[in-house]
Amino acid sequence: MDDMDDIDDIIAEIAVDNTPAETRDLQDLTRCWVAERIAPEMLAWPHDVVDRVLERIRRQIELVEDQTGSMDPKTNFKLIVVQTELERFKFLVRGFLRARLKKIDAHPLYILAQHNDSSRSGDLNPLLSPSEYQYLTTHQSLLSAHYKSSFLGQFPASLQRLDDTTGGVNMIDRPDEDAAVFVRCLKDVGDLAIEGTGSSVDIKRGDVWVVRWSAVRRWVEAGDLEVI
Repeated sequence: MDDMDDIDDIIAEIAVDNTPAETRDLQDLTRCWVAERIAPEMLAWPHDVVDRVLERIRRQIELVEDQTGSMDPKTNFKLIVVQTELERFKFLVRGFLRARLKKIDAHPLYILAQHNDSSRSGDLNPLLSPSEYQYLTTHQSLLSAHYKSSFLGQFPASLQRLDDTTGGVNMIDRPDEDAAVFVRCLKDVGDLAIEGTGSSVDIKRGDVWVVRWSAVRRWVEAGDLEVI
């Protein structure tokens, strides 16, 4: 009976510690992960969400390290719960970063141009984080040097550029902006014109639609729609 009372006390303490802020962080990170995996283009770096989550992970790691080895059964049981929650956050962060790195590897020059445009415009949420930007530029520099030493060095200087757009041919790979995505409406958007059909649809809060990414990109970036 005493053991059951102890378990009830531990669960009650954990329930108190699970503040709405932690729940919101987990939900926001999950949404970022899903959206990044589904959207054809890379989305802006959610620095607020990531900073809060990384700080939470850091505090939880310190808690586990400080209390590991305690002989108190209540403390050990609580640590198991904390470690389980910690692994869930770490899994989402890793999945989120892998999805973004996959896009960087697939479309480096396009993403670099988009990031530079967002930085020049003074956007508060640039496309890439500082670490991602360093990865992209370093990776692209090594790749360009490899191509030049392997075969590009044998071409005339005018044909050695990897980002050439002259002659009606664009050398920069782009994501498929017309790929279909599922979106959920978080706010009333109103009429959405369907390109090429001359018709439109009325998108209201709570609706779920499958549409072209190019048609809803700006509403997703504004937070009126979310990719699911």
